[in-house]
Amino acid sequence: MKYCYSKTMRIFFILCLSLCAMLISCAGRINGSLAADGSAQLTVSMSLEPRMSALIQRLSAAGGQTNSNLVLNGPSISQSMSNASFGNVRASLRNTAPAAVDGTIQVSNINHFLTTGNMGGFIFFEQRTGGGRCEIRINMNNGPVILLNFSPEVAGYLGALMAPLATGEVMSKSEYLSLVTSVYGRGVSDEIAGSVIRASIDFPGPITNVRGGSFSGRRAEFNIPLLDLLVLETPINYEVTWN
Repeated sequence: MKYCYSKTMRIFFILCLSLCAMLISCAGRINGSLAADGSAQLTVSMSLEPRMSALIQRLSAAGGQTNSNLVLNGPSISQSMSNASFGNVRASLRNTAPAAVDGTIQVSNINHFLTTGNMGGFIFFEQRTGGGRCEIRINMNNGPVILLNFSPEVAGYLGALMAPLATGEVMSKSEYLSLVTSVYGRGVSDEIAGSVIRASIDFPGPITNVRGGSFSGRRAEFNIPLLDLLVLETPINYEVTWN
């Protein structure tokens, strides 16, 4: 009897670990460095979880897009980012799987990253004598513009997923997850709720303070819940200062 109990507990423990792995799945990883002149070098990895990937494939097929099995199209995203109006981005992304891309992004002026005219600017950088500051602000005013410059294709997917970032509709995170569950099922909403974008960025000098993340030496670390970005119920605001 003791053996059966122990075996049952091991199976239960393994199931719990598997469930946790599904719910904290990583949607994206960004590593990079920001120079004192405002230029940046980034390496990026992005992937969609299985249920969301299958859903987007079905939506693409229903919309008549049958010429590609790519869910995330690395070259297409690269072209869209490189064509942003200020022309200060060079992106090179490749597909490692139909729903996964990785590659590099070079930005000559981080203040103009993915902007259009006076709209869409979301990074504010300044380097002064003896220190500097960088702030990221994403809200319902600039978020949709950033998304379109990132990729109209991805914007279309997120529109089909009814994400406020794409539609401009105001709703809470719980309301959005309930909507996704009612239309596409609990599995898709769980993947959205559990996905996180992790970023590690090196700054020009020793960091003195970080809002919204942690730091050690010149490196700042951020864990950005995908749900926060898709809904923008509260504007996203991160700030780093350094000596």
